[in-house]
Amino acid sequence: MSGNPSPLPPNTNPIVSNPDGTYTRLFHLPSIPATPDDDGHSSVLSKDIVINAENGTWFRVFIPRQVLHSNQKLPILVFYHGGGFVFMSAASTTNHNFCSKIASQLLVVVASIEYRLAPEHRLPAAYDDALEALHCIKISQDIWLRQYADLSNCFLGGCSAGGNIAYHVGMLAAEIVDDLEPLKIKGLILQHAFFSGLERTESEVRLGSSSILTLAGSDRMWNMSLPVDANRDHEYCNPLVGGGSINIERIRVLGWRVLTCGVYGDHLIDKQMELHRMLEEKGVQMVLYLGEGYHGMEIMEPSKADGLIAALKQFVSSTVSCNTNCLL
Repeated sequence: MSGNPSPLPPNTNPIVSNPDGTYTRLFHLPSIPATPDDDGHSSVLSKDIVINAENGTWFRVFIPRQVLHSNQKLPILVFYHGGGFVFMSAASTTNHNFCSKIASQLLVVVASIEYRLAPEHRLPAAYDDALEALHCIKISQDIWLRQYADLSNCFLGGCSAGGNIAYHVGMLAAEIVDDLEPLKIKGLILQHAFFSGLERTESEVRLGSSSILTLAGSDRMWNMSLPVDANRDHEYCNPLVGGGSINIERIRVLGWRVLTCGVYGDHLIDKQMELHRMLEEKGVQMVLYLGEGYHGMEIMEPSKADGLIAALKQFVSSTVSCNTNCLL
């Protein structure tokens, strides 16, 4: 794919309700299976691990092949995919390829989470699944996680709705850090994070019809994913309401760092920057990466991900280095 992908026609509803209460999604991206076997050629291996069979949740682990031949443990990035809480999967080819790329280039273990989707499962279902995944990872006996993942250097990250999940699950996790041991979160990565509010921002008005993610599309997905009768000033959608989460102070005290990644062509950029400034004003250690492009560009066009990859690599390595030096 090249150029700015065309959004769905503005009057097209990408998901329709059926008389029996089920839903049919008209928007699909191809999927790809995990690649667990070492054939000597793949730079990254992957496999799927069940979280909750009843809920149909699982995660896909990615490890750089080179780690198989060393005693080195790598930081772990827990990644939440995008799709407006309504679409896509950890198995979607675009997400699989992106996670494979960051595992290889950042030299990290990636755990990409498959969470329940709305409208069948409205928020906070995705947050519940995302938090359950952390508990699953911390106790997992899987050889890849036990042998190659440094759980004491954990990052939560995601793109679009996944960035929203990383933020809210970070707030929840900050309350239960002792329960998550030996998993220790060191930072949050908010990539093109999916936030909004009732009051339109300047970028929403200016860019709302010119991106792969339109303003009308965003509104539809919020209507399908927020709790029934909630509006866009619900805290799940607008993290600035009421002055922000009470757990921001916990994150500051814990010393977590937060990386905001945005692009100027995304109509969500103003809300992302509002959150960035609020966290900064509250004393959270903030890092900012801004580039040119459209919402989700690095996922849809891997050839344009070099700037983001460099920012992620610097953020993870500097955070790990800082925490290591602090222990000396």
